[in-house]
Amino acid sequence: MLRSRWCQGPAGDFLGDRAAANGVDSCMHGRRSGPLIVSVTDFTSDAYRDLPGIARRGFELRRRWPHLDGAVGMWLWGAPLARRCGSVSVWTGRRALAGFVRLPEHVAIMDEYRERGTIRSVIREYDSFDAPRIRRDAEAWLMPDDPGRGARGAPRPGG
Repeated sequence: MLRSRWCQGPAGDFLGDRAAANGVDSCMHGRRSGPLIVSVTDFTSDAYRDLPGIARRGFELRRRWPHLDGAVGMWLWGAPLARRCGSVSVWTGRRALAGFVRLPEHVAIMDEYRERGTIRSVIREYDSFDAPRIRRDAEAWLMPDDPGRGARGAPRPGG
């Protein structure tokens, strides 16, 4: 699985030294307590030919990240041979995540690719920011129990 570098959002400023200690490449300052929402998405494309466009659109949307209210940060990920890609995004709350989902740019991407593959997602709550734990949990959810899952695009049981 390929993973982009951490892209900090404006709400990521509160993480301070905890982020650096947890292996997040950023220059965040300050502290914050309270729960965070983590959204993990997994899109399996029906065709390899769609992957370059999906990746391009994902990186274009990522450029907006530093300006999104409630965005703590995110990683993009991809598994090209399995025709899969997605994101792991961290938010200050469900309202911030919902605001992102409704962005015209996000809606346009979903409209363009929704019928060209299979998407699944999960939302989890964390008491504090712990990048290694968030990545580990996300990768455990993303990695198939069934080696054929990536090729077929069917979600694994319980996922």
